[in-house]
Amino acid sequence: MLKKVSILFLILSFFALIFIIIKLVNFYNKIAFLFFSTSALAQPISPAEIVPLELDLCSNVTGVCHPITKFNCNYVYDKQIIDFRCDTLPQVKFWRQIMNLHQDSSLINIGDNRQVVHKTHTKSWLSKNDTTKQNYRNSVRSLYGLDSNRRVLVTSGKQFFYAFEKAFENLDKGINDFVANGVDPWYAQAILLIESPNKLQKSNAGAYGSFQLMKEVARLFGLTVNRSLDERADFDRSAFAASSLIKTICIPKTKEILDSLHITYNPNELWFKLLVMHSYHAGAGNVKLALNNFMPTKGDMNLIYNLWHSETRHFKSASQNYSQLILAAMLEMDEKIKTGFGYNNKPPDPKKKKIK
Repeated sequence: MLKKVSILFLILSFFALIFIIIKLVNFYNKIAFLFFSTSALAQPISPAEIVPLELDLCSNVTGVCHPITKFNCNYVYDKQIIDFRCDTLPQVKFWRQIMNLHQDSSLINIGDNRQVVHKTHTKSWLSKNDTTKQNYRNSVRSLYGLDSNRRVLVTSGKQFFYAFEKAFENLDKGINDFVANGVDPWYAQAILLIESPNKLQKSNAGAYGSFQLMKEVARLFGLTVNRSLDERADFDRSAFAASSLIKTICIPKTKEILDSLHITYNPNELWFKLLVMHSYHAGAGNVKLALNNFMPTKGDMNLIYNLWHSETRHFKSASQNYSQLILAAMLEMDEKIKTGFGYNNKPPDPKKKKIK
C-alpha cells in the first residue's frame, strides 16, 4: 500500500513540476515581449523602414454558388478587365471563340491582329499539301493587302481543352492555397484556367500538373519528382510550389525589370499581374528581352498590348498569346458563372452529382 502511495505521489509531483515550468515560461515570454516592445518603440522609424500597405489578398475574392452542389465557392472577379474594355480587344475575342469551338473546326486568321478570315474543317485543312496551303495563305495576303511576312494562321478549336466546368472545381482550392502562402489568388485562378484545365497532362517541354511546373522548379520548392513519385500531381503541393515561384522569383524579377526601365508600378494593377504571368510562362529574362524591343516608358495596359507583338528567340507566339489567353479565360469563366454553366436553363441530370 505504501509503495502505491509513493508512486502516486511521484506522478502528482511530476505533473506539478511541469505546470510550474509552463507558468515560468509564460511569465518569461511576457517580460521579454514587454522589454523588446518598449525598446522598439524607443527607436525612431525611418521612412525607408515603413512597408507600404497593399490591398488585402482577398479584396477581389467573391463567393459564387456551385451550379450542382449549391455550395458557396471562392472566385476571383477582376473588375479591371471590364474597366479596360479587354472584352472588346480582337485578340481576346478571338481566343474566346477558340475556347468555345470544337476541335473539328478551325479559324483561318491573320496572326498579328487575329482577324478571322474563314472558318474551315480541321481535317479538310490538314489533308491539303504544303503547296496548296501556301497558295491559300498568299491569296489571303493579296486579298487583304498584307506584306509577305505577315503570318496567316490556322487555329483549331480548343473546346475540349478549356473545360471550364472542370477548371471551376479547382478554383476554390487554388485560391485558398495561394492565400495561405501569402500570394494574390488572382494568379492561382489565371494559371488554373489556361494551363491544364481539363486534366493532368504533360507539355512538350516537360511541364506537368495543374500548375504546369517543370521538374527543376518543382524540386526547387521541395516537391519530389523521380521515377516512382511525381508530386506535381498533388494539387496542394503543386499549388505551394507555384505560389512560391511567383512570390520569390516572378514578382521580384518583374519588379527588377520595371525598375531598370524606370517604370513605376502598383502590384495590384492588371497590367502588372499580366506581366508577372508572362515571367511565369516564359521566364523573366525572356520577358526583359521582349520589352527591350520597344523600350516602354510607362506602366499600363499598352505595355502588355505592345508585348503581344514583340518577338525574340525565346519569346514567340505562345509567349505573346499567354496574357491574351488569361484575359479570354477570365471573361469566359465570368460568363459561365453568370449563366450557371447552362444548368440554370435546364434541369440537372439526377444521376450527375457533381461536375466531371
